[in-house]
Amino acid sequence: MVRVSRVLLRVRDGGFGFSKSLLEILVCPLSKQPLRMCEQSNSLISDAIGVAYPIANGIPCLVPKDGKIIDTDDMPKPAGSADSPNEKGMSS
Repeated sequence: MVRVSRVLLRVRDGGFGFSKSLLEILVCPLSKQPLRMCEQSNSLISDAIGVAYPIANGIPCLVPKDGKIIDTDDMPKPAGSADSPNEKGMSS
């Protein structure tokens, strides 16, 4: 078990990183959708519901109460979406 843990978690530059195989396994505990790694905030982001889960000492904290709601400005926009009010159902 310890050998597997060391393969999935890898140490880099004094911090912890995740291998792609671990990111493929982890999902959001609320939406059950895949998570993405955010290097800037050192957290795992659920784009489906806009929640960031912290990573403490290389361990992802996927308890729903530990998740922080992120601003919609920080979330990536879906392909083909536009910010104009006309395309959101409002007419001029």
